[in-house]
Amino acid sequence: MKNAVEVRNVSMRFNLARERVDNLKEYIVRVLKGQAIAVDEFWALRDVSFNVQQGESFALIGANGSGKSTMLKIISGILTPTTGSVQVQGNIAPLIELGAGFDMELTGRENIFMNGAILGFSKREMQEKYAEIVDFSELGEFIEVPVKNYSSGMIARLGFSCATTVRPEILIVDEILGVGDHRFQEKCSKRMEDMMSSGTTVILVSHSEADVERICKKAAWLDKGHLMFVGDTQAGIAQYNARG
Repeated sequence: MKNAVEVRNVSMRFNLARERVDNLKEYIVRVLKGQAIAVDEFWALRDVSFNVQQGESFALIGANGSGKSTMLKIISGILTPTTGSVQVQGNIAPLIELGAGFDMELTGRENIFMNGAILGFSKREMQEKYAEIVDFSELGEFIEVPVKNYSSGMIARLGFSCATTVRPEILIVDEILGVGDHRFQEKCSKRMEDMMSSGTTVILVSHSEADVERICKKAAWLDKGHLMFVGDTQAGIAQYNARG
């Protein structure tokens, strides 16, 4: 089976300011005076490699700050790794940050068509999918309301509905199953299972071990940016829970 995602020796460094600069004016003055702002290097990922096969359900597990979300952003093309490379075969729908990709000033309806254009779908294609998207999101008349007035659960429902109704080849989900009521979470899980059965590759980050075990057959465990395990999900969760 072909790989949908190939992560090769990926490392990601961030520079964190050691000193606080209270405003833009102070920052500009310091730059003009040649007074460098001290920074500390932080490596979010260190030499991480793994493959995700086409049609596979794959989870990233680990504690907060382990590098999971950074890895998802690199796979999605939002971030460029400091070293290493990621090869992706197929179009990606990333559900990474609540409201990412939405214009908060536009209505839900307008964001549906904008989101579809970003994913490479024509207006006609989105018109054909529009009713299904609105129905799944359960937003009803709120679809004509600016998204800035939505609750976090409403934004999550619209984002998930847009990303999954158009059936991407690769779906990336970061904690979105934890937003909204239990019934809608189950509805999202069922939609993802249907997508996987039809060949969509799913890469998931969730703090719910039950969701990870139910949805994903393989997992990678990250610990402080280092890859500790890749393989069967249950074995990975067992090793993660047995850590000292």
